[in-house]
Amino acid sequence: MSPTPRVAVLDADERCPRLPLVAGRGEAYAVVWPGMGAAMRSMHRLSLSAGAATLPQRHPMEAVYSVIGGGGTVRDPDTGAAEALVDGAMFHVDPGTAYVVEAGPSGIELVGGPCPADPALYRHLSA
Repeated sequence: MSPTPRVAVLDADERCPRLPLVAGRGEAYAVVWPGMGAAMRSMHRLSLSAGAATLPQRHPMEAVYSVIGGGGTVRDPDTGAAEALVDGAMFHVDPGTAYVVEAGPSGIELVGGPCPADPALYRHLSA
């Protein structure tokens, strides 16, 4: 018997597990991820202060993010290619492509993540 379908309204708050993805001042946390029952999607909230960046990421699946505040740059550390990010922008990362998000002077707020979820992002939570 399959579980009853449900709609869950989630808060991106202190109850969400933190992800070790930030270099500098800021935080990243999982809102939608396998640990809360999501089977096919992940959605993370990232808040980076001015000058902060994500650690380099690379997933075997694609990733998509939306800028919900501030601005900065997304960069491929393998090639050096970089694109500006502004409030309201979205970016897509092909499977296997490295990326780093760097906050601009006003910081940057993002939501998104790899799809399907990348289990490597949550290994520290099962220890």
